[in-house]
Amino acid sequence: MRYSLLDVAAVGPGEHPSDALHGAVPLARAAESSGYHRVWYAEHHNMSAIASAATSVVIAHVAANTERIRLGAGGVMLPNHAPLVIAEQFGTLAALHPNRIDLGLGRAPGSDQATMRALRRSPSSADTFPQDVLELQGYLTGETRIPGVRATPGDGSNVPLYILGSSLFGAQLAAALSLPYAFASHFAPSALFAAIQTYRSEYRPSETNPEPYLIVAANVIAADDEEEARIQQQAALRWRARRFLTPARELSDAEIDVVLGTPSGEHVKDMMRYTAVGTPEQAQTFLEQLAEKTGADELMLAPGSPRRTERIRTVELVKAPAE
Repeated sequence: MRYSLLDVAAVGPGEHPSDALHGAVPLARAAESSGYHRVWYAEHHNMSAIASAATSVVIAHVAANTERIRLGAGGVMLPNHAPLVIAEQFGTLAALHPNRIDLGLGRAPGSDQATMRALRRSPSSADTFPQDVLELQGYLTGETRIPGVRATPGDGSNVPLYILGSSLFGAQLAAALSLPYAFASHFAPSALFAAIQTYRSEYRPSETNPEPYLIVAANVIAADDEEEARIQQQAALRWRARRFLTPARELSDAEIDVVLGTPSGEHVKDMMRYTAVGTPEQAQTFLEQLAEKTGADELMLAPGSPRRTERIRTVELVKAPAE
């Protein structure tokens, strides 16, 4: 069982995005010291609380300031980009940091409709996601699907691809393309087991990936004592409620707790259904049980505490099993 880390370079209260981006390095170093397999950064746009929009740039910065941990995107939202450009970006990263770079791909835009227009994309861009994945794969393997066009850097780099998803579509596509699959159960838990069953039952073995490879995401909040972890959990729920339910209003903790008691608030709570909370031992027990229930090859852990110092401490306390 492998543990890995998902980071969105969260911008905390009173912080500038530069604080979040510089803070990505100590978090990655903590993951490296705790034996984690990789760190992924997620592409989001037009979100003031998330600074990881330019994933390839963040990866380059963190790779230059760590030693051995794998780094990648979890993911690049491919409908926002030309496959050739992504092949060149991640081919460049692979050339600079050999055998350390991954590329997870998502179909969602990672933004709203207005932001999609600002990105010069349209809602129909997602319709060609399967074809775009194959085109990108061709650039990276050196078997281009566009005659006369090759990625430099990137051509023949064989950067590993992963399909990300929160529905059955991603599971079906990953199975059809013989690619590893990562399910976003840290915020979209409902379809987890249906997606796993679909992925495994429909998987087509290939020479490169003869067996399915499943990554399951979960939130994690650990502290030296359970009470402190529960306090951090409540703070995380408040942060999500403010972000998703009351972004235009400044509410006190007492007021946001009332919101969390509404049906909309219950939905926010359910988004964090798969969250390991408590002491290191309690968190490890939850993660071990989740791995057993899902048969995951790897758990992708998203530290849920709003404060960076608390997220780093979580990673220090919840160490990866020895590979």
